[in-house]
Amino acid sequence: MNNKIKMTIGAMALVSMLGACTTVDPNTGEKVRDNSKTGAIIGAVVGAAAGYASNDKSSVGRKNAIIGAGIGALGGYAIGDYMDKQQAELRKKLEGTGVTVARNGDEIVLNMPGDITFEYNQDTLQPQFYSVLNDVSKVLSDYPSTYVDVIGYADSTGSDAYNLDLSQRRANSAANYLSGHGVASQRLYVTGMGESNPIADNSTPEGRAKNRRVEIKLRPVTA
Repeated sequence: MNNKIKMTIGAMALVSMLGACTTVDPNTGEKVRDNSKTGAIIGAVVGAAAGYASNDKSSVGRKNAIIGAGIGALGGYAIGDYMDKQQAELRKKLEGTGVTVARNGDEIVLNMPGDITFEYNQDTLQPQFYSVLNDVSKVLSDYPSTYVDVIGYADSTGSDAYNLDLSQRRANSAANYLSGHGVASQRLYVTGMGESNPIADNSTPEGRAKNRRVEIKLRPVTA
């Protein structure tokens, strides 16, 4: 099937689905367009069409996998609103846990310090942190139209090679937990960065504790 036919089918599907995007106005009793549903469907269909039209699998493969899993893409005003709501829910769930929630434009970053997620020099999640990751998994499942990058970091103690391996294993542990608790694997990208990108001074115990961390970065899947 060529791209033109696929895109035509996608357009026909869009028209059909938009017809179902109605709700009842509680004041008048009339049927009106549900803009939130309309935006989500347009994003999904446009995203799929863009994937079909592209031959560069290396750059769009992750997005195509997400669209193929039935997860819709976002477009226009819906992006900021979607990320605002997700950030608010994460802040509510993670208050008092030691995990920080930061925002940079349309990106949300969860910083999980190593001293609350792992024992020193270990890559197995501490059992007391399960409930925190359960809450994170629930929110990520409720807001599926985001990429989930899980990135491990280490302090500067030990060799570069060892720190890189440890950071990767820690990132894997966090990602595996998320995947096992409802977060679609197509959304996940996992990597270890070793002792690069420190956020504190490695010459102090307090600084090293902050640098031993796992970050989860959330970015919108855009049309």
